[in-house]
Amino acid sequence: MTGLGVPHGADFAAELADSVASMALSRAGQPPGSKEWPTHDWQWEQRIVDGHPYHPNCRSRPGFSVAEQLAYGPEHRPLVRLGLMPVPVDECLLTGAWPAELRDGERLLLPVHPWQAEHVLKRPAQGGVEAHPLMSLRTLALTGGGPHVKTALSARLTSSVRDISVYSIGMSATLSEFAETLTARMDGLLHFTRTLGAVTANSPELAAVLRESPQAYGDRVLPVAALATTELPESPAWLAEFARLALTAGLRLLELGVALEAHGQNLLLVLSESGAPLRLVYRDLADIRVSPARLARHGIPVPALSGRVVTDDVTTLRRKLFGSLVAGALAGTAGSATALRGALETAVRDLPRTPDLTALLEQPLPTKALTLMRLSPGTPGDQWTELPNPLL
Repeated sequence: MTGLGVPHGADFAAELADSVASMALSRAGQPPGSKEWPTHDWQWEQRIVDGHPYHPNCRSRPGFSVAEQLAYGPEHRPLVRLGLMPVPVDECLLTGAWPAELRDGERLLLPVHPWQAEHVLKRPAQGGVEAHPLMSLRTLALTGGGPHVKTALSARLTSSVRDISVYSIGMSATLSEFAETLTARMDGLLHFTRTLGAVTANSPELAAVLRESPQAYGDRVLPVAALATTELPESPAWLAEFARLALTAGLRLLELGVALEAHGQNLLLVLSESGAPLRLVYRDLADIRVSPARLARHGIPVPALSGRVVTDDVTTLRRKLFGSLVAGALAGTAGSATALRGALETAVRDLPRTPDLTALLEQPLPTKALTLMRLSPGTPGDQWTELPNPLL
Protein backbone atom coordinates (compact mmCIF):
# COMPACT_ATOMS: atom_id res chain seq x y z
CA MET A 1 0.00 0.00 0.00
CA THR A 2 2.81 2.41 0.81
CA GLY A 3 4.66 1.32 -2.33
CA LEU A 4 1.61 2.15 -4.45
CA GLY A 5 1.45 5.61 -2.96
CA VAL A 6 -2.15 5.24 -1.79
CA PRO A 7 -3.15 8.50 -0.07
CA HIS A 8 -2.83 8.09 3.71
CA GLY A 9 -1.57 4.56 3.08
CA ALA A 10 1.54 5.01 5.21
CA ASP A 11 -0.52 5.92 8.28
CA PHE A 12 -2.87 3.02 7.63
CA ALA A 13 0.04 0.60 7.25
CA ALA A 14 1.50 1.81 10.55
CA GLU A 15 -1.85 1.22 12.25
CA LEU A 16 -2.04 -2.23 10.69
CA ALA A 17 1.42 -3.11 12.00
CA ASP A 18 0.41 -1.86 15.44
CA SER A 19 -2.74 -3.98 15.29
CA VAL A 20 -0.81 -7.13 14.33
CA ALA A 21 1.62 -6.66 17.22
CA SER A 22 -1.22 -5.86 19.60
CA MET A 23 -3.13 -8.95 18.46
CA ALA A 24 -0.09 -11.14 19.09
CA LEU A 25 0.22 -9.66 22.57
CA SER A 26 -3.49 -10.22 23.21
CA ARG A 27 -3.24 -13.87 22.23
CA ALA A 28 -0.01 -14.56 24.10
CA GLY A 29 -0.44 -16.39 27.36
CA GLN A 30 -4.20 -16.79 27.07
CA PRO A 31 -5.53 -19.64 29.21
CA PRO A 32 -7.26 -22.59 27.52
CA GLY A 33 -10.87 -21.90 26.61
CA SER A 34 -13.09 -22.49 29.62
CA LYS A 35 -16.54 -24.08 29.42
CA GLU A 36 -17.36 -22.81 32.90
CA TRP A 37 -20.09 -20.18 32.96
CA PRO A 38 -18.74 -16.86 34.29
CA THR A 39 -20.21 -15.41 37.46
CA HIS A 40 -20.05 -11.76 36.37
CA ASP A 41 -20.96 -10.10 33.09
CA TRP A 42 -17.53 -8.44 32.84
CA GLN A 43 -15.87 -11.87 32.75
CA TRP A 44 -17.60 -12.58 29.43
CA GLU A 45 -16.23 -9.35 28.00
CA GLN A 46 -12.68 -10.30 28.94
CA ARG A 47 -12.93 -13.56 27.00
CA ILE A 48 -13.05 -11.63 23.72
CA VAL A 49 -9.42 -11.66 22.63
CA ASP A 50 -9.31 -10.65 18.95
CA GLY A 51 -11.40 -7.49 19.02
CA HIS A 52 -13.60 -6.31 16.13
CA PRO A 53 -14.43 -9.31 13.89
CA TYR A 54 -14.12 -7.41 10.58
CA HIS A 55 -12.03 -4.30 11.13
CA PRO A 56 -8.63 -4.45 9.39
CA ASN A 57 -7.05 -2.82 12.45
CA CYS A 58 -9.10 -4.77 14.94
CA ARG A 59 -6.57 -4.49 17.78
CA SER A 60 -4.90 -1.19 16.90
CA ARG A 61 -4.09 0.79 20.04
CA PRO A 62 -1.71 3.55 18.94
CA GLY A 63 -0.17 5.40 21.84
CA PHE A 64 -0.32 2.39 24.16
CA SER A 65 2.97 0.81 25.17
CA VAL A 66 3.23 -2.93 25.75
CA ALA A 67 3.12 -2.30 29.49
CA GLU A 68 -0.01 -0.15 29.11
CA GLN A 69 -1.75 -2.77 27.01
CA LEU A 70 -1.06 -5.37 29.67
CA ALA A 71 -2.23 -2.96 32.37
CA TYR A 72 -5.44 -1.79 30.67
CA GLY A 73 -6.51 -4.28 27.97
CA PRO A 74 -9.56 -6.33 29.02
CA GLU A 75 -8.21 -9.51 27.43
CA HIS A 76 -5.30 -9.36 29.91
CA ARG A 77 -7.79 -9.27 32.82
CA PRO A 78 -6.20 -6.49 34.89
CA LEU A 79 -7.71 -4.35 37.61
CA VAL A 80 -7.59 -0.70 36.57
CA ARG A 81 -7.58 2.11 39.09
CA LEU A 82 -9.66 5.01 37.82
CA GLY A 83 -8.59 8.36 39.17
CA LEU A 84 -11.09 10.98 40.33
CA MET A 85 -10.65 14.45 38.87
CA PRO A 86 -12.35 17.25 40.84
CA VAL A 87 -14.09 19.90 38.73
CA PRO A 88 -16.21 22.79 40.08
CA VAL A 89 -19.85 21.99 39.45
CA ASP A 90 -20.46 25.35 37.76
CA GLU A 91 -17.82 24.43 35.16
CA CYS A 92 -19.56 21.18 34.25
CA LEU A 93 -22.47 20.08 32.12
CA LEU A 94 -24.37 17.45 34.12
CA THR A 95 -27.31 15.42 32.89
CA GLY A 96 -29.11 12.89 35.04
CA ALA A 97 -27.97 12.34 38.63
CA TRP A 98 -24.42 12.28 39.98
CA PRO A 99 -23.95 10.17 43.13
CA ALA A 100 -22.89 11.60 46.47
CA GLU A 101 -19.76 9.44 46.56
CA LEU A 102 -18.56 11.24 43.42
CA ARG A 103 -19.05 14.70 44.87
CA ASP A 104 -16.78 16.80 47.06
CA GLY A 105 -18.68 19.85 48.24
CA GLU A 106 -19.15 22.12 45.23
CA ARG A 107 -17.00 19.89 43.04
CA LEU A 108 -17.90 16.85 40.96
CA LEU A 109 -15.41 13.98 40.92
CA LEU A 110 -15.07 12.69 37.36
CA PRO A 111 -13.66 9.16 36.89
CA VAL A 112 -10.59 9.36 34.66
CA HIS A 113 -8.80 6.52 32.92
CA PRO A 114 -5.12 6.43 34.00
CA TRP A 115 -3.95 6.48 30.36
CA GLN A 116 -5.95 9.65 29.78
CA ALA A 117 -4.63 11.29 32.94
CA GLU A 118 -1.01 10.61 31.96
CA HIS A 119 -1.02 11.20 28.21
CA VAL A 120 -3.79 13.74 27.59
CA LEU A 121 -4.73 15.62 30.74
CA LYS A 122 -1.12 15.40 31.97
CA ARG A 123 -2.06 15.83 35.58
CA PRO A 124 -2.70 13.31 38.33
CA ALA A 125 -6.18 12.53 39.58
CA GLN A 126 -6.90 12.14 43.27
CA GLY A 127 -8.04 8.97 45.02
CA GLY A 128 -9.55 6.39 42.77
CA VAL A 129 -11.73 3.32 42.39
CA GLU A 130 -10.79 -0.10 41.04
CA ALA A 131 -12.62 -1.53 38.07
CA HIS A 132 -12.57 -4.32 35.48
CA PRO A 133 -12.10 -3.13 31.87
CA LEU A 134 -14.84 -4.23 29.48
CA MET A 135 -14.40 -5.04 25.80
CA SER A 136 -14.37 -1.36 24.78
CA LEU A 137 -11.37 -0.81 27.13
CA ARG A 138 -12.54 2.67 28.16
CA THR A 139 -15.73 1.38 29.85
CA LEU A 140 -15.25 -0.47 33.12
CA ALA A 141 -17.23 -2.38 35.75
CA LEU A 142 -16.54 -1.30 39.33
CA THR A 143 -15.22 -4.08 41.55
CA GLY A 144 -17.93 -3.52 44.15
CA GLY A 145 -20.73 -3.83 41.62
CA GLY A 146 -23.08 -1.06 40.59
CA PRO A 147 -22.98 0.95 37.37
CA HIS A 148 -20.52 0.68 34.54
CA VAL A 149 -18.29 3.72 34.02
CA LYS A 150 -17.60 5.04 30.53
CA THR A 151 -14.49 7.21 30.50
CA ALA A 152 -12.99 9.54 27.92
CA LEU A 153 -10.02 8.04 26.09
CA SER A 154 -8.49 10.32 23.46
CA ALA A 155 -6.92 7.47 21.51
CA ARG A 156 -7.96 6.00 18.18
CA LEU A 157 -9.16 2.47 18.83
CA THR A 158 -10.18 0.83 15.53
CA SER A 159 -12.10 3.59 13.70
CA SER A 160 -12.66 6.38 16.19
CA VAL A 161 -11.05 8.50 18.86
CA ARG A 162 -12.83 7.39 22.02
CA ASP A 163 -13.35 10.66 23.82
CA ILE A 164 -16.86 11.75 24.85
CA SER A 165 -18.35 14.73 23.05
CA VAL A 166 -20.16 17.49 24.89
CA TYR A 167 -23.03 16.84 22.47
CA SER A 168 -23.44 13.22 23.58
CA ILE A 169 -23.38 14.22 27.26
CA GLY A 170 -26.08 16.79 26.58
CA MET A 171 -28.29 14.24 24.81
CA SER A 172 -27.70 11.33 27.21
CA ALA A 173 -30.52 11.88 29.72
CA THR A 174 -33.09 12.60 27.00
CA LEU A 175 -32.07 9.49 25.07
CA SER A 176 -32.20 7.33 28.20
CA GLU A 177 -35.68 8.54 29.14
CA PHE A 178 -36.82 8.04 25.54
CA ALA A 179 -35.48 4.48 25.53
CA GLU A 180 -37.55 3.65 28.60
CA THR A 181 -40.71 4.60 26.70
CA LEU A 182 -39.68 2.28 23.87
CA THR A 183 -39.22 -0.68 26.20
CA ALA A 184 -42.96 -0.72 26.86
CA ARG A 185 -43.56 -1.43 23.16
CA MET A 186 -41.13 -4.35 22.94
CA ASP A 187 -43.13 -7.05 24.77
CA GLY A 188 -40.12 -7.94 26.90
CA LEU A 189 -37.91 -8.72 23.88
CA LEU A 190 -35.50 -5.84 24.44
CA HIS A 191 -34.38 -3.70 27.37
CA PHE A 192 -32.11 -0.65 27.40
CA THR A 193 -29.51 -0.04 30.08
CA ARG A 194 -30.29 3.31 31.67
CA THR A 195 -27.85 6.19 31.68
CA LEU A 196 -27.78 7.18 35.34
CA GLY A 197 -25.65 10.29 35.04
CA ALA A 198 -23.27 11.96 32.61
CA VAL A 199 -20.81 14.80 33.18
CA THR A 200 -18.38 16.77 31.05
CA ALA A 201 -16.03 19.55 32.05
CA ASN A 202 -17.11 21.07 28.72
CA SER A 203 -14.34 19.12 27.02
CA PRO A 204 -14.43 15.76 25.19
CA GLU A 205 -11.17 14.91 26.98
CA LEU A 206 -12.65 15.12 30.48
CA ALA A 207 -16.06 13.48 30.73
CA ALA A 208 -17.67 10.36 32.14
CA VAL A 209 -20.94 8.43 31.94
CA LEU A 210 -22.47 6.16 34.59
CA ARG A 211 -24.55 3.44 32.96
CA GLU A 212 -26.67 0.69 34.44
CA SER A 213 -25.07 -2.76 34.33
CA PRO A 214 -26.69 -5.16 31.83
CA GLN A 215 -26.78 -7.74 34.62
CA ALA A 216 -29.81 -5.86 35.97
CA TYR A 217 -31.78 -7.69 33.25
CA GLY A 218 -30.59 -11.23 33.85
CA ASP A 219 -27.78 -13.16 35.50
CA ARG A 220 -26.86 -15.02 32.32
CA VAL A 221 -26.20 -12.02 30.09
CA LEU A 222 -23.30 -11.65 27.69
CA PRO A 223 -22.33 -9.42 24.76
CA VAL A 224 -23.25 -10.90 21.40
CA ALA A 225 -19.56 -10.67 20.49
CA ALA A 226 -18.84 -13.25 23.20
CA LEU A 227 -21.19 -15.85 21.70
CA ALA A 228 -18.41 -16.95 19.35
CA THR A 229 -16.44 -18.11 22.41
CA THR A 230 -19.21 -20.62 23.21
CA GLU A 231 -20.56 -23.68 21.42
CA LEU A 232 -24.08 -22.26 21.16
CA PRO A 233 -23.85 -20.91 17.57
CA GLU A 234 -22.76 -24.34 16.33
CA SER A 235 -26.41 -25.41 16.57
CA PRO A 236 -28.33 -24.27 13.45
CA ALA A 237 -31.59 -24.31 15.43
CA TRP A 238 -30.12 -22.15 18.20
CA LEU A 239 -28.60 -19.72 15.70
CA ALA A 240 -31.92 -19.37 13.87
CA GLU A 241 -33.76 -18.69 17.13
CA PHE A 242 -31.25 -16.02 18.10
CA ALA A 243 -31.51 -14.43 14.64
CA ARG A 244 -35.31 -14.44 14.90
CA LEU A 245 -35.17 -12.69 18.28
CA ALA A 246 -32.65 -10.10 17.11
CA LEU A 247 -34.45 -9.34 13.84
CA THR A 248 -37.86 -9.18 15.51
CA ALA A 249 -36.63 -6.60 18.01
CA GLY A 250 -34.48 -4.63 15.58
CA LEU A 251 -37.08 -4.42 12.82
CA ARG A 252 -39.88 -3.55 15.24
CA LEU A 253 -37.87 -0.63 16.58
CA LEU A 254 -36.95 0.45 13.07
CA GLU A 255 -40.61 0.49 12.07
CA LEU A 256 -41.36 2.60 15.15
CA GLY A 257 -38.60 5.04 14.24
CA VAL A 258 -35.37 3.96 15.98
CA ALA A 259 -32.36 2.39 14.26
CA LEU A 260 -29.95 0.72 16.67
CA GLU A 261 -26.19 0.45 16.30
CA ALA A 262 -26.65 -3.21 17.18
CA HIS A 263 -23.14 -4.58 16.80
CA GLY A 264 -21.69 -7.25 19.05
CA GLN A 265 -20.53 -4.83 21.72
CA ASN A 266 -23.71 -2.78 22.15
CA LEU A 267 -26.10 -5.72 21.88
CA LEU A 268 -26.25 -8.30 24.68
CA LEU A 269 -28.21 -11.51 25.01
CA VAL A 270 -29.90 -12.97 28.08
CA LEU A 271 -29.95 -16.76 28.10
CA SER A 272 -32.01 -19.29 30.01
CA GLU A 273 -30.39 -21.91 32.22
CA SER A 274 -30.43 -24.26 29.22
CA GLY A 275 -28.83 -21.65 26.93
CA ALA A 276 -31.95 -20.65 25.00
CA PRO A 277 -32.15 -17.00 23.85
CA LEU A 278 -34.64 -15.16 26.08
CA ARG A 279 -34.31 -11.42 25.46
CA LEU A 280 -31.90 -8.72 24.39
CA VAL A 281 -30.25 -5.84 26.21
CA TYR A 282 -28.95 -2.76 24.41
CA ARG A 283 -26.41 -0.34 25.84
CA ASP A 284 -24.88 2.95 24.72
CA LEU A 285 -27.47 5.10 22.96
CA ALA A 286 -25.00 7.66 21.61
CA ASP A 287 -25.01 6.33 18.02
CA ILE A 288 -28.63 5.33 17.44
CA ARG A 289 -30.71 7.15 14.82
CA VAL A 290 -34.20 8.50 15.54
CA SER A 291 -36.83 9.28 12.89
CA PRO A 292 -39.35 11.92 14.01
CA ALA A 293 -41.63 11.09 11.06
CA ARG A 294 -41.84 7.41 11.93
CA LEU A 295 -42.35 8.14 15.62
CA ALA A 296 -45.20 10.51 14.81
CA ARG A 297 -46.79 7.94 12.52
CA HIS A 298 -47.01 5.57 15.48
CA GLY A 299 -48.17 8.20 17.94
CA ILE A 300 -44.91 8.24 19.89
CA PRO A 301 -43.94 11.64 21.33
CA VAL A 302 -40.83 12.96 19.60
CA PRO A 303 -38.05 13.59 22.14
CA ALA A 304 -36.17 16.89 22.27
CA LEU A 305 -33.17 15.71 20.26
CA SER A 306 -30.99 17.41 17.70
CA GLY A 307 -27.86 16.80 15.68
CA ARG A 308 -26.64 13.59 14.12
CA VAL A 309 -29.03 11.20 15.90
CA VAL A 310 -32.07 12.72 14.16
CA THR A 311 -32.90 11.68 10.59
CA ASP A 312 -35.86 10.60 8.48
CA ASP A 313 -33.65 9.36 5.65
CA VAL A 314 -34.65 5.74 5.06
CA THR A 315 -31.26 4.74 3.66
CA THR A 316 -29.47 6.08 6.72
CA LEU A 317 -31.86 4.30 9.07
CA ARG A 318 -31.59 0.96 7.30
CA ARG A 319 -27.83 1.14 6.95
CA LYS A 320 -27.51 1.78 10.67
CA LEU A 321 -29.48 -1.33 11.65
CA PHE A 322 -28.68 -3.75 8.83
CA GLY A 323 -24.98 -2.94 8.78
CA SER A 324 -24.53 -3.39 12.52
CA LEU A 325 -26.98 -6.22 13.24
CA VAL A 326 -26.91 -8.42 10.14
CA ALA A 327 -23.50 -7.71 8.56
CA GLY A 328 -21.97 -7.34 12.03
CA ALA A 329 -23.50 -9.12 15.02
CA LEU A 330 -25.33 -11.96 13.27
CA ALA A 331 -22.61 -12.60 10.69
CA GLY A 332 -19.92 -12.63 13.37
CA THR A 333 -21.92 -15.05 15.49
CA ALA A 334 -22.72 -17.35 12.57
CA GLY A 335 -19.09 -17.53 11.49
CA SER A 336 -19.76 -18.36 7.83
CA ALA A 337 -21.96 -17.25 4.95
CA THR A 338 -23.63 -20.66 4.85
CA ALA A 339 -24.55 -20.61 8.52
CA LEU A 340 -25.77 -17.01 8.28
CA ARG A 341 -27.95 -17.80 5.27
CA GLY A 342 -29.54 -20.77 6.99
CA ALA A 343 -30.29 -18.81 10.15
CA LEU A 344 -31.78 -15.87 8.25
CA GLU A 345 -33.92 -18.07 6.01
CA THR A 346 -35.51 -19.63 9.08
CA ALA A 347 -35.73 -16.42 11.09
CA VAL A 348 -37.53 -14.26 8.52
CA ARG A 349 -40.35 -16.68 7.70
CA ASP A 350 -42.79 -15.38 10.29
CA LEU A 351 -41.67 -11.76 10.59
CA PRO A 352 -44.17 -8.99 9.68
CA ARG A 353 -43.68 -8.00 6.03
CA THR A 354 -42.77 -4.35 6.52
CA PRO A 355 -41.03 -2.26 3.84
CA ASP A 356 -37.85 -2.51 5.93
CA LEU A 357 -37.97 -6.31 5.90
CA THR A 358 -38.58 -6.27 2.15
CA ALA A 359 -35.45 -4.15 1.73
CA LEU A 360 -33.48 -6.59 3.89
CA LEU A 361 -34.70 -9.54 1.82
CA GLU A 362 -34.25 -8.04 -1.64
CA GLN A 363 -31.44 -5.47 -1.59
CA PRO A 364 -27.66 -5.77 -1.15
CA LEU A 365 -26.54 -5.81 2.46
CA PRO A 366 -24.98 -2.51 3.59
CA THR A 367 -21.78 -2.58 5.60
CA LYS A 368 -19.31 0.06 6.72
CA ALA A 369 -16.34 0.50 4.38
CA LEU A 370 -13.90 0.29 7.27
CA THR A 371 -10.67 0.35 5.26
CA LEU A 372 -11.90 3.26 3.13
CA MET A 373 -12.82 5.16 6.29
CA ARG A 374 -9.29 4.79 7.64
CA LEU A 375 -7.88 5.94 4.28
CA SER A 376 -10.18 9.00 4.26
CA PRO A 377 -9.36 10.91 7.46
CA GLY A 378 -10.78 14.12 6.02
CA THR A 379 -14.23 12.62 5.42
CA PRO A 380 -16.43 12.83 8.51
CA GLY A 381 -18.91 10.15 9.50
CA ASP A 382 -19.42 6.65 8.20
CA GLN A 383 -18.76 5.49 4.66
CA TRP A 384 -20.56 2.51 3.21
CA THR A 385 -20.29 -0.29 0.70
CA GLU A 386 -22.48 -3.28 -0.14
CA LEU A 387 -22.24 -7.04 0.25
CA PRO A 388 -24.21 -9.66 -1.69
CA ASN A 389 -27.50 -10.37 0.04
CA PRO A 390 -27.09 -13.74 1.81
CA LEU A 391 -30.76 -14.52 1.13
CA LEU A 392 -30.50 -14.18 -2.66
